[in-house]
Amino acid sequence: MNTLNIISRLESPEVLVCDGATGTNLQKRGLEKGDPAEKWVLEKPENIKQLYQDFADAGSDIILSCTFGASKIRLEQHSLSDSFNIINQTAVALAKEVTSNKEIFIAGSMGPLGQLMQPLGLLSEEDVFTAYAQQAELLSNAGVDFLLIETQFDLNEANTAIKACHSVSSLPIVCSFSFDRGTRTMMGVKPHQFVDSVEELDIQVIGINCGRSLKENVEVLNTISHLTNKPIWFKPNAGLPSVDSKGNTIYSVSPEEMGKAAKGWVNSGAKIVGGCCGSTPQHVKCISDAIRNINK
Repeated sequence: MNTLNIISRLESPEVLVCDGATGTNLQKRGLEKGDPAEKWVLEKPENIKQLYQDFADAGSDIILSCTFGASKIRLEQHSLSDSFNIINQTAVALAKEVTSNKEIFIAGSMGPLGQLMQPLGLLSEEDVFTAYAQQAELLSNAGVDFLLIETQFDLNEANTAIKACHSVSSLPIVCSFSFDRGTRTMMGVKPHQFVDSVEELDIQVIGINCGRSLKENVEVLNTISHLTNKPIWFKPNAGLPSVDSKGNTIYSVSPEEMGKAAKGWVNSGAKIVGGCCGSTPQHVKCISDAIRNINK
């Protein structure tokens, strides 16, 4: 797989299917709450590979590397920063094993750094730039097909991340924000502010992921689709979470409901669709079946 292939697929009439959640699926498979998914890249790589495989079998055209929290800054919080190189490289290598000889793209996932930038927090712009540049270079060299800056909520961090990626890589970039206050991010960023800001920085895809309810995410999708001509990445949660009597987190939207909703997402302007928190391989299978009918 190469850059020209992902760009040509994005320029075609075809809708692409992304994978589902990493963290919530791994927790169902035994990852302790509070432990980062990246810990299992080191300790239980077969479990990471199996999740990749499950998403591939469910019909995903795109699989995210298990590197969402694998920046040096995030890994330091779990005393894993010494394993920065091996975690990122192994996560991609496992994905490449699954996608070998298949038309499945690997997205190099990079989540927020987990700390605020100055003046609200301690991170300087240089700190943020360095952290994203280090990870983007490592992921690019490991063989991902494009870079994904995801679940962002702060324009300063996202813009710095995009610039950092451009400084070390020529791969296509997706930048996706999480509107977890409904139609605003945690930092109060509105959809039009997000689009206006990142469109100036040469990215290939604008995205929405995580957030709150499906209804609210679709509202943001409808707004953004009228503000940009770029392909839109749409990866919502499987509804709002709740906790059952045993302390388990439950997501309200079933695989069948996600599948039925997928056509509406495409009609609202989404080019790449999948699921975020709570979205299982079964959710992805139902989404994939719906998209396959659209692509006929």
